[in-house]
Amino acid sequence: MPRIHPVTLAQTDAKTAATLKAVGAKLGMLPNLFTTLAQAPAALNGYLQFSEALRPGRLTPRQREIIAIAVAQENACGYCLSAHVAMGRGAGMSSEDIDQARHGRAQDAQEGAVADLALRIVQSRAEISDTALAAARQAGLDDGLIIEIIAHVALNVLTNYVNRIADTDVDFPVIELSSAA
Repeated sequence: MPRIHPVTLAQTDAKTAATLKAVGAKLGMLPNLFTTLAQAPAALNGYLQFSEALRPGRLTPRQREIIAIAVAQENACGYCLSAHVAMGRGAGMSSEDIDQARHGRAQDAQEGAVADLALRIVQSRAEISDTALAAARQAGLDDGLIIEIIAHVALNVLTNYVNRIADTDVDFPVIELSSAA
């Protein structure tokens, strides 16, 4: 049972209800994350605007899901892990790809560098060593991609924390958190 309850469309103001309806129409469903964020319309709108601003960036949809899966696993957010595994499958990720991402790895060298850096950022609270940053650059991540990865980590940490604190009901096929490999 959630510790912070999601709102219903009838419980919120017309502008927030319209935003939630638009999210539902775009996604084909209205995930509990959004109705929980709607408890604070400023947080909901901030999340949506930041997410939309990052969408046309250089990271591919698959790379964005790799980051989301790695961050959700590390932050033990079952809601986000379940949601992003479903979205990762939609982005063409296999079960092996998903398992790799959960542990900050990937078969492709650049995707591996993206996953590794995202995981290191979360694990170290952004205290990335010069050596780790040099390794990311050597793997093909330029400063723009590094900043974009940081932005996606921040976006995912927001949803991880909201869902962990709210204990949001998972409305995706449930994926159990795994122990570190």
